[in-house]
Amino acid sequence: MHDTWDPAGDGVLKLPSGRLVRGRGLRHPLPQGAQPTFALYLLGKQPPHVEWEHRWVRWPDFWLPSDRAATANTLREAWSRAENERVEVACGGGRGRTGTALACLAVLDGLPAKEAVPYVRAHYSRHAVETPWQRRYVTRFQ
Repeated sequence: MHDTWDPAGDGVLKLPSGRLVRGRGLRHPLPQGAQPTFALYLLGKQPPHVEWEHRWVRWPDFWLPSDRAATANTLREAWSRAENERVEVACGGGRGRTGTALACLAVLDGLPAKEAVPYVRAHYSRHAVETPWQRRYVTRFQ
């Protein structure tokens, strides 16, 4: 089964391999159309209830994840599932934490770490990855 996003969909990032991941801000309404089959929520507090499978990474706004090893494992799971599933990555506004996670997914997808932030800014949001420490996190991500 290959059940991924529409590449022209709102907030959908096409990774270099062709995998599609939707980024969004949870403060905004859920986009029209298909729902995620798996989501990764990057928040300082427990996310709201959703009907689909999801993981929560404790990640305060403007900062870095509280447990970096667990976050790396969860990002690997999201990247793997994006091959055949509708994967969503979201934080409050959909820029800093979401952009950082999407850049890490681009690294997992084979993009050199130094190119990941510019790639996400060009193909997802020019405001993605908001702080110097988030940019550093991506360049050191493996």
